[in-house]
Amino acid sequence: MSMSLHVAGTGFTVMDRVYATGEPRYQALGGSCGNVLLSLAMLSRKVAPVLRLGDDAVGDELVLEFAQAGAWTQFIRRWPGRSSPVLAQHLDTRSGQHSFSFVCPETERDFPRYEPIDGVEVDEARSALDACQVFYTDRVSPGIVQAMETAADAGAMIYFEPSAIGDRDLFSRAVALSDIIKSSSDRLDDLLASAALRVGAVAIVTRGADGLDLWRDGDRVHCAARRAPVIRDTCGSGDMVTVGLIDHILDQVTSHRLPAFEHILEGVIAGQRLAAANCAYPGARGLFRMHGAETVRRLLDDPEWDLDIQLDLF
Repeated sequence: MSMSLHVAGTGFTVMDRVYATGEPRYQALGGSCGNVLLSLAMLSRKVAPVLRLGDDAVGDELVLEFAQAGAWTQFIRRWPGRSSPVLAQHLDTRSGQHSFSFVCPETERDFPRYEPIDGVEVDEARSALDACQVFYTDRVSPGIVQAMETAADAGAMIYFEPSAIGDRDLFSRAVALSDIIKSSSDRLDDLLASAALRVGAVAIVTRGADGLDLWRDGDRVHCAARRAPVIRDTCGSGDMVTVGLIDHILDQVTSHRLPAFEHILEGVIAGQRLAAANCAYPGARGLFRMHGAETVRRLLDDPEWDLDIQLDLF
């Protein structure tokens, strides 16, 4: 099958159930991979999630959210007898602090957990992996690394955003494949500083309120944090930086080559603007939910435009 595709990706995708002051407020697709892919689809990018979900009501809702955003859902494999993953987010909108739990607050039972893809999903998604300009993932597993290798062999740029090392051999293989690798300083800073990056690859280490650092072939640039006008929820801030960067890269890429460093820097700064604005709204994609994708598009494209922050919480 021949197709034109901007982004294919796989990784942590769950149903977020958001609780504020102990009360359930709403639920929406979440997880780093889910947030990034769904946001890019809402920004009119051609996106193909490659996922393993249960054939259940939660899975129906997750697939529906992707479909409503315009993502291609034919590479989401539904498995009968399995449950789709759920995660509780506990939010204090006064402090902007949040925490996560895999235990249901109402029943005190464990929620179903995320399961990575394996060779079955990789084989079924080969047409997408062969066609995408960018491949995104935030986890490693044998199936995910196989998908990374397939996409890289076809010429895609590999964007790797790990939250943990896991299997060190798989992690090393993933790093060696990556054109852009992004992590937070409290998780992987020391490892990435000495990781065997491929020549020309970009490493991004985020430092919260202290901004972030970019490395490429020994050169380092520091980007100061963009001040958030209001902080109600910092969930999804790192994902929004990634959304801004990938969105910008897609406008610059030619022949699947990684853009010049200055274009990557421009994309990071656009993502920082988006992350700062998103902090004013509850939820990982609160800005999308309150203002819509057209507002997000303007924020990304116009560095001089300031959003009028609304006071509504939910």
